[in-house]
Amino acid sequence: MNKSIYKIGFYAGVTTFASTTAFVVVQLLQLLGVITYPYNETLIYLFSLCIVIPFLIEILALHYATAEDKKIWSHAALIFAIIYSVFVTSNYIAQFATVIPMTLNGTSNEVLILKQTPHSLFWDFDAIGYICMGLAMLFAAQVFERNGNSKMGQNFFLGKDGCYSFNCIGIFLPNIFRKVINACFAVGHYRTCSNATTCNNIQKEKFSNNSILKF
Repeated sequence: MNKSIYKIGFYAGVTTFASTTAFVVVQLLQLLGVITYPYNETLIYLFSLCIVIPFLIEILALHYATAEDKKIWSHAALIFAIIYSVFVTSNYIAQFATVIPMTLNGTSNEVLILKQTPHSLFWDFDAIGYICMGLAMLFAAQVFERNGNSKMGQNFFLGKDGCYSFNCIGIFLPNIFRKVINACFAVGHYRTCSNATTCNNIQKEKFSNNSILKF
């Protein structure tokens, strides 16, 4: 086996991890009200876009490094990774390069069909993308043996699959998901706020129409 394949897969994985970490940090800063529109959406879509290609290369490297008798699983993972990359890239580019700039220019009405809002066209694109990413992780997990370091690799892929499955709740049931997140943050705020009305207002501000929740 060409060692360069392992190196490519490793560095692609590190890049994916770094981009995902940056994405999560921005999400948390948005939820805490540290950053607001347009910086929150700009950074979220930017780091989301940075995940796509490294993830695809990572799965491609995994496919070439997989034993012949298990390539059916890695091949299936690669197929779903490609589907994921097509759908989410279409969404992220549209939001990052078209919707946000035109919104800042005051011409958002011209691109309302492109804006990612609950159950809109690109909301569905994002949903399909994350579902396919979860399936890619699920199939990739089957490549690893259930012992030693291989079991750790399998658990990692299955864990990420579980995270993206949880994300589907937020995509298809955004109101319920929003209430759950809102309740979690409310606990912390009510411990520090003496005025209940003030706390409620804080929560409303955190989930205004200009903020997006993506995981």
